[in-house]
Amino acid sequence: MDPNDPEPAEPAEALKQSRAGRNLPAAIAVGVTLVALVICSLVFWKAAFVGVVVVALTIGVVELARALGTAGIRVPLVPIVVGGVAMNVGAYAEGVDVAAIAMALTVIGTFVWRMAEGADGFVRDTSAGLLCLSYVWLMGVFVLLMLAEDDGPWRIVAFIAVTIASDTGGYAAGVLAGKHPMAPSISPKKSWEGFAGSMTAGVLVGVLVVTLGLEGDWWAGAILGVVGVLAATLGDLSESLIKRDLGIKDMSDLLPGHGGLMDRLDSLIVVAPMAWLVLHYAVPVA
Repeated sequence: MDPNDPEPAEPAEALKQSRAGRNLPAAIAVGVTLVALVICSLVFWKAAFVGVVVVALTIGVVELARALGTAGIRVPLVPIVVGGVAMNVGAYAEGVDVAAIAMALTVIGTFVWRMAEGADGFVRDTSAGLLCLSYVWLMGVFVLLMLAEDDGPWRIVAFIAVTIASDTGGYAAGVLAGKHPMAPSISPKKSWEGFAGSMTAGVLVGVLVVTLGLEGDWWAGAILGVVGVLAATLGDLSESLIKRDLGIKDMSDLLPGHGGLMDRLDSLIVVAPMAWLVLHYAVPVA
């Protein structure tokens, strides 16, 4: 190389990487596409959103099961997927009682299904199956309980908007001002400055969506924002611990710039039951 030549340019892929380690253009494109899919299904046909939820959670469970498989854990995937779909469709169609019955039957079905493979690893595999059932499918039940209300689409918008605001506010504040690690042994890039950005954005969006979309009180929106950000942060850290324990970076490479679908669902599924709780008791159905 001629010593008078300028320094070689960084590879194009490297230039696309943000300070937080994402391929930002790809991440934005995927994020916009997912949001558009959710909005279209909510606006045109509520039942279509049920399908979106079921497909997303099925992919998430499969990703989680494959990730657990890297540690030699064999999740009884068939009963978990069949039972999980029954739980969520039942919750939307008939309410929480049907979802509870479906979950109980799925637990039994998981034990029976795994018995065919013998005692070796039985506790390990069934426990992992029940983790998938509760961590993913049970959380989805609360999404569809919100959807089933007369103003369900706005409740879904409120829950998703607060979660996205938490993620976006935390990302922006963390990139611009993040200096003090929040949990360096779990997620080194997560900072207290980012958490402050998450809380500010989450509360602001919570107040706006609840007052304008659900005609609720501002304080209910503020509570939704605070609870949503805390739950989203817990969900993100929990999945980070799962991945660290398994020695993987992402659940899969399905979504460019994001990793796996489960890497996007980690916050949403933990926020869902908390959002249902706040909205159910603090915001009357319009």
